This record gives sequence, structure tokens and C-alpha cells, in this order.
Amino acid sequence: MKKISVVAILSVALLGSCVSKKKYVALEDNLSQTQSRLTKTQVEKEELETKMAKIEARVEEYNSKINSLQELNDSQYTVNDVAVMSNNTKANMRKTLEKVDAAKLAEARTLQDSMNLAVSYKLKQSISDDDEDVEVSIDKTVVMINISDELLFNTASYRVSNKAENILNKLAEVIKSEPSMEVMVEGHTDSRTINTPLFQDNWDLSVKRATSIVRELQNKYDVDPTQLIAAGRSSYLPLVENDTKENMAKNRRTKIVILPNLDKFFALLDTASL
Repeated sequence: MKKISVVAILSVALLGSCVSKKKYVALEDNLSQTQSRLTKTQVEKEELETKMAKIEARVEEYNSKINSLQELNDSQYTVNDVAVMSNNTKANMRKTLEKVDAAKLAEARTLQDSMNLAVSYKLKQSISDDDEDVEVSIDKTVVMINISDELLFNTASYRVSNKAENILNKLAEVIKSEPSMEVMVEGHTDSRTINTPLFQDNWDLSVKRATSIVRELQNKYDVDPTQLIAAGRSSYLPLVENDTKENMAKNRRTKIVILPNLDKFFALLDTASL
């Protein structure tokens, strides 16, 4: 009986020992797996932190560029604000703006406005010395040159007059200076009706005048015809009311619309001041 009890006691002890060892092995394995996952998580965390740091650096760089552009766009023009340009350009811009009409200069609100005024003035001087019959303006990236028909045609005629030679020659030089330019020549008339063997109405006259200028630029001044577009606008886009002879004369015009690389025109500011 005692032997049986001892055997039973030893059996229970051995069984308890086996269960404890299994638990230990299981716990040890679980610990190993946990440590492995922890190590993997730590590596992933470090990789994510590295990626996040790069992203934050790029965001900071982009924000810096955006802020710089915003400051440039929002800046009011003063002589000291033009640090983005070369010293030579700044100096010539100051000289040019001194000659610009004070009323127009007062309307300039930004650096871009002032640069456009300077370039418009310079471009006008390079094309014509006539203050009243030629008007140059820049709207964003479009250059517009309005030329009175007094300089180009006789009344109710589409034949280019000899008076136009000087201005068309200078205009051709501007166009040929940049092969990427597209140039639209628009004919405009006053509101008086016309009906002759040559012209059914003002549409005919305005288109004929535009094509005459285009042919002249191509044939006489060697402008690449692929750069040229001819268009007629009749009397439907007047500059002023057609209520006086003076106003009707303003509305009879040829409009040159240039879609340029404006850097080429800004380069005018680096030339000797006119």
C-alpha cells in the first residue's frame, strides 16, 4: 500500500514537472516571437520616420517656393523691389518709367504692372515715334499693338500706303526676332456702312485690310507666313463710341496681337535706354 502511494506521488510530481516545462517552452517561444515582432516594428517605425522626414522637407521646400512667388506677385512696385532682375535691367527700367505717362504709372499696382508699362513703352518706341497713332499694351502674356489706319491705308481703301513702310519694317523686325511668336493681324472699321464693287460691307473691308498687311509682312519684309494670322472684326469691337469724327478715326485701326515668349520682350529693358 505504501509502495502504491509513493508511486502515485512520484507520478503526480513528474506530471507536474512536465506541464511546467511545456509552459516554459511555450512562454519562451512566445517571448521570442514578441521580440521578433518588436524588432520588425521598430525597423518599420524608423523607415516611416525617415520617409516622413523626407516628405516634410519637400513640403517645406514647396511652401517656401510658393511663398516666394506669392510675395513677388503681391509686391507693390518700388525701385527697391526689383531685386529679381539684373542691375542693368533695373537701371534701364527706372529710366524708362521716368518717361511713362504719370497717370498710367499711378495705375500700376504690382511689379508685373510696372514691368509691362516699361516694356510697352520700349516696344512702342522701337516701332514708331508717333504717340497718337500707335498704342501698345500687354495683358498677361499677350502683346497688343493698335495702329491707326491713318498710318496704313487711305480712306475706304485696303491698299497699304507708303506711309506704312517704316512701321511695318520695324514690326517685321520684332516678329522675326522670335520664331515662336504667333501674330494675329485684325482689321477694324468705324460704324459707317460701306457697299461698293470691292466691299459688300465692313466685314469685307476689315478682312481685306488684314490680309493686305499680312501679305506685306510676308512678301516685302520676309516674315514667315506660318507665324501670321489674318482676321477681320468689322465695326463690332470699337475702342470708343462712333459719335464723332475723331472717335471714328480711333476705331479705324489695325490691331496686331502677339502671343510671344515675354522674356524676349523683357530683354528690351536690357538694351540701351531710348
